[in-house]
Amino acid sequence: MKDMAVGIMSGTSLDGIDVVIASIDGMGKSTRVDLVAFETFPFDPLLKKRIIQALNPISCSLELITSLNMELGYAFGFAAKRLCEKNHIPIDHIAFVSSHGQTIWHINEDDKTHVRSSLQLGDGSAIASIMKTTVITNFRNADIAEGGVGAPLVPYMDYILYRDEEKTRVLHNIGGISNVTVLPKQATEDDVYAFDTGPGNMMIDEAMYLFYQRSYDEDGNIASSGKMIDSLMNELMNHPYLLMEPPKSTGREIFGRLYTHALLNTYQQEKPEDIIHTLSMFTVNSIIHQFKHFILPKHRVDEVIISGGGMHNQFILGELEKRLPEITWLTINQIGGHGDAKEALAFLILGHETLHKQPSNVLKATGAKRKTILGQVTYYHKEEGIS
Repeated sequence: MKDMAVGIMSGTSLDGIDVVIASIDGMGKSTRVDLVAFETFPFDPLLKKRIIQALNPISCSLELITSLNMELGYAFGFAAKRLCEKNHIPIDHIAFVSSHGQTIWHINEDDKTHVRSSLQLGDGSAIASIMKTTVITNFRNADIAEGGVGAPLVPYMDYILYRDEEKTRVLHNIGGISNVTVLPKQATEDDVYAFDTGPGNMMIDEAMYLFYQRSYDEDGNIASSGKMIDSLMNELMNHPYLLMEPPKSTGREIFGRLYTHALLNTYQQEKPEDIIHTLSMFTVNSIIHQFKHFILPKHRVDEVIISGGGMHNQFILGELEKRLPEITWLTINQIGGHGDAKEALAFLILGHETLHKQPSNVLKATGAKRKTILGQVTYYHKEEGIS
């Protein structure tokens, strides 16, 4: 029986709250989803400012983190309700809401003072109070508890929806962070592997805001007008993350505001358009580096399918095609997918598996030792006779 459900994603790029409504039935490889509606709701400027404050270890506080958890929950809930209203869908038709939450910090490895862990804000009870239905949140730590790094989690959806019997495909999401899912032809789930290649739009967007007060480089126009800063590129390409073997994941903790601003301070004498060009080429070069080291030695890749905000950056797409011309480069929309909705839809699917008590982490993507059921469930009590 089909369920109508909501998936919510707020990513590292902070470009807004992605909300998708879809019908879903089946489980695992038999899952079928039909997109009903999608929209990205911009953050309230004050809320976005508070998220950015929380992402900075210097300006963050216990009070801010505690409050933001509920603030974001309400924001996610109201965004979901608004999409339902705009599409004339009564909220009592929604079987569940599945929300990734806003990542504040992600610790990949244990060290002397910290254990591997991940924190996403956006309280499930706050969402449930608005949407008046079951809510699934906090997907990453179940995988971490089983020895994984808690990321990437989208490969489960990639395998279900985009595997192919005749082609080896790489699903490549270029969001704030760039990540790949490798789907060998005729793959079983055990054949699938995935990892973060490095920054996608994150460093570019940070520099664009600083230099031009714009949130991103539309179509890569600024990058196209600049020139390479060789010393900056050499420094970037020597980053130790690029040499780490998969499975691996990264985020703002490594390639975020602090790292970007330190580089911009070092190269402050350079032209802004040259910095944007070089950071954009770092995204390209880091992707190609990871392909050549960790994918192409193992597989003949037929197609790379791009999703995320980066699929709209014509400069980055053009440069990727130049460097690996033997591969067909497509956007996910060209194969009938839903590029901007992809990650919100992924967490809708993961939440559906959770409600049916099915595991949904891909072991070669996260490095976990065993399959596990992801997420935590918040149930909503509907009083009899009250919707």
